[in-house]
Amino acid sequence: MPRPAIALFLLTFLTSAASAADWMPITTELLKAEKPGYGGLCGVVVNPATGDVTVNVSDRGFYRSTDQGKTWKRLGKAELKGRTETPACMMIDPIGGKRLVTALVYGSPIVASDDLSDSWRVLSPKSGHVDWCAVDWTDPELKFVLTLKHESGGVLLMSHDSGKTFDEIGKGYGPAFIFDAKTAVASQVKSKTNPQGKLVRTEDGGKTWQPCGDYHPRALARLNGKTLYWLVDGALISSADQGRSWKKLSEVKDGICGPVFGADAMHQFILTSGGIRESGDGGATWEAPIAAPAGMNGIGGLSWVDYDSKNDILYVMKMTSELYQMKKK
Repeated sequence: MPRPAIALFLLTFLTSAASAADWMPITTELLKAEKPGYGGLCGVVVNPATGDVTVNVSDRGFYRSTDQGKTWKRLGKAELKGRTETPACMMIDPIGGKRLVTALVYGSPIVASDDLSDSWRVLSPKSGHVDWCAVDWTDPELKFVLTLKHESGGVLLMSHDSGKTFDEIGKGYGPAFIFDAKTAVASQVKSKTNPQGKLVRTEDGGKTWQPCGDYHPRALARLNGKTLYWLVDGALISSADQGRSWKKLSEVKDGICGPVFGADAMHQFILTSGGIRESGDGGATWEAPIAAPAGMNGIGGLSWVDYDSKNDILYVMKMTSELYQMKKK
């Protein structure tokens, strides 16, 4: 191997090794005290406005830390049965930043908090046993809901009455995103009749759907401002016109979760099977991977990443692992 190549390899290896050593578990005492159900720690989300961290502890409920993981407080008085699984299905409102919505598997139906605090409203039991949900963040009542039934062959359900009733759209679907009461995009997964996978779009509240892109999403989409970002097979793409058209920002191998954002959309992180990648130019290029903490025992499909731009702290976890933090500076 030429000397420059050896030097680059060693630099990459040492950087990755140092990054792996910088991770610190911050939920050891919480998990020991709460004795979670199957799945253990199963979700994390950071409030971009405050840096507060909220986690889901299986069958015990949601807990928040306002001091970067030093202490935790349960949200609500009662335990909330179930667990989150799909990375990023615990969501803070990307428009107003004051609501939290999550889908739970094997437990409660979809739940929403209108104040990021102790008050919760539970949608209809028909929204139980689902992998993820998408809601109309522009509507205080969250009337338009899309959700995917768990282990159902991709059955996509739709509601226009805040989850009181649901209609079945069909099978073979994956993640979706709702822009407003009429406009949404959804993915149709790869199959024998759809070998590439594709995106479809509605402008009539889900009555009809039209193809809008030959992409196969690997994660839930993320909104920043008026631009939607989506990790798909082999790439990160974006749309600034509610899904009418899409732009390939960069090639990304084996994306799992993200992007999550820093102070603006130029600063991004994504989680891939090879580690956490950071971009300072809006996802056009990526730095060398940051290795996952050794205690996670690898990165899998149920791994999550988030970032606190207020305190410059990166968070990562995998269902059943600890929550780990890395102070970037």
